Amino acid sequence: METVRQTLRKRILKRKIKNVNVLYERIIESDINEFKKNLIGLEFTEIYRRGKWLIFEIGPYYLCSHLRMEGKYFIKDHNEEINKHEHVIFEFEDGTDLRYHDTRKFGRMNLVLKEDLESVEGVHKQGIEPIDNKMTKEYLYDKFKKSKLPMKTLLLDQTIISGLGNIYADEVLFASGIYPQKLGIDITMDECAKIVKEGKRIIEEAIKCGGTTIRSYTSSLGVTGRFQQNLMVHKRENEECKKCHTIIKKMVIGGRSTYYCSNCQK
Repeated sequence: METVRQTLRKRILKRKIKNVNVLYERIIESDINEFKKNLIGLEFTEIYRRGKWLIFEIGPYYLCSHLRMEGKYFIKDHNEEINKHEHVIFEFEDGTDLRYHDTRKFGRMNLVLKEDLESVEGVHKQGIEPIDNKMTKEYLYDKFKKSKLPMKTLLLDQTIISGLGNIYADEVLFASGIYPQKLGIDITMDECAKIVKEGKRIIEEAIKCGGTTIRSYTSSLGVTGRFQQNLMVHKRENEECKKCHTIIKKMVIGGRSTYYCSNCQK
């Protein structure tokens, strides 16, 4: 998401919105008519991110956008044919569009006045990001120490750690030497310190690589991601561990596929 944010900043800031076309209304959580009317004539002035939320600054408003599983943004010429999976189209005065593409239609957008940003529930509940200086071993230990949930589930809890997805949760647990099913109540302060250190290292490295692209897709934004070349366990079931040569295993925790090394993560 950070890669998408940085790429969009280079492409759409200062472009004036001529029209907004909503082809699938359930993606918009605001009033549809107000959503379209309020944006016409305004410009994208900045793009922020909180966890997995993109927050577009547009005049007196914030447009909060969550891509969920399959959401993507494309920049295309206005005359280009509309794809069946393009559901929200922002038409710019320069003849280009910003198009929201989502095959599963799970993504959501909410337009609010700037002073009402914290009223967006998903944004308000975001925890601390892995690369934030506020992310400490003490913070994590306090969040984990009374929980009987597996560590994999806890790492995916966006109210605790914001923006850590399934791929990076697997990688952080491997790098920290923590078994994915270990319960929060059994975690130690030293293990929390490892999570903080490795979480920051892995996310910063992933940002430098442009993120992780597991499914191949070509975007007009040029966001493909190269961090998948550095993955140690995720999607490597039945392959050898790069550290100890033990075969990588897969299990499901909380409905999420989880990859781990039974030797490095005892």
